Amino acid sequence: MVGTRQLDSDRLQALLAQLREHAAQLGFSQIGVADVDLSDAEGGLLQWLDNGFHGAMAYMAAHGLKRARPAELVPGTVRVITARMDYLPQQLAEGWQAIEWQRLAEPARAALSIYARGRDYHKVLRARLQQLADGLADAIGPFGHRVFTDSAPVLEVELAVKSGLGWRGKHTLVLNREAGSMFFLGEIYVDLALPLTAPVEAHCGSCTACIDICPTQAIVAPYRLDARRCISYLTIEEPGAIPVELRPLIGNRIYGCDDCQLACPWNKYAQRSALPDFDVRVSVGNATLLQLWEWSEADFLRHTEGSAIRRIGYERWQRNCAVALGNALRARDDPALRRALESRRETCSALVREHIAWALAQAPESTQDAR
Repeated sequence: MVGTRQLDSDRLQALLAQLREHAAQLGFSQIGVADVDLSDAEGGLLQWLDNGFHGAMAYMAAHGLKRARPAELVPGTVRVITARMDYLPQQLAEGWQAIEWQRLAEPARAALSIYARGRDYHKVLRARLQQLADGLADAIGPFGHRVFTDSAPVLEVELAVKSGLGWRGKHTLVLNREAGSMFFLGEIYVDLALPLTAPVEAHCGSCTACIDICPTQAIVAPYRLDARRCISYLTIEEPGAIPVELRPLIGNRIYGCDDCQLACPWNKYAQRSALPDFDVRVSVGNATLLQLWEWSEADFLRHTEGSAIRRIGYERWQRNCAVALGNALRARDDPALRRALESRRETCSALVREHIAWALAQAPESTQDAR
């Protein structure tokens, strides 16, 4: 950081207005400003970590309370600019929730979180947040700042709530009355004392739709998520074997899970993205499990170029597909599914082989006996 900038209040208000205008041009949906006092969140963070709810995500604990102390993470920080970017694909049909539920009801189809079907959001947001910061620098000269997009020890939800981008839903995601929860968050830590934006009231009321719908009951209490049970965690963050008792509950989900968001009444207001970056890639948007299972590692790398999916690597991709194929096999015995699984048994890693064996065991007993 360069050091705290001293500007008069009128100039700061004008800068905030300018910032919002530039943000809209860059495809952001909303801008807020939070201070750096997140002390109210420290107790909950420590309890969540003590409970082991972060699972194998060691990075969640690696920086201690710096995650809740922006000025310690980036010395000189006095404000955090928060940004929201809607991500529903532009071509998504009306009634998209019903379409997604139908996808989940067809075991042979592949289900991936909507956000992952387009370009990697890390790349999109990081570049545009930097452009936003560059615009401020053009207006006032060099200033201390650092851009974040789900890539560092930052309490994104707390900062978003504190700055008025929305309120924390019972599923732990940020909710907005005009946009539901289908958006990404990003931050710019700055040494500029911009005017604060006020938080908003929560509007979940007595609704428990997200808690009730979770396939693995990962939302163990309102506002409390055990990541170790969350399908998004299991298919993306978990590096090893998926717990056997949770595999049948994953269904045909091979990358992430949107169920809590699909069930949320506020997502009837979810907005289409202003950018084409999040348009669905044909290779994953409507694929069957068999089509994706047939990918070689070279195919995987080619089809996931520039996608968030690539970060899980080919082994986890195969592991996830094997579990989904096993669930499809249980729903309807299909020789083509069995042949596809068996064809990879001798050429995959030990981790994937164990999941293939589990998947094949999901076929009806009469079929297994016949083999």
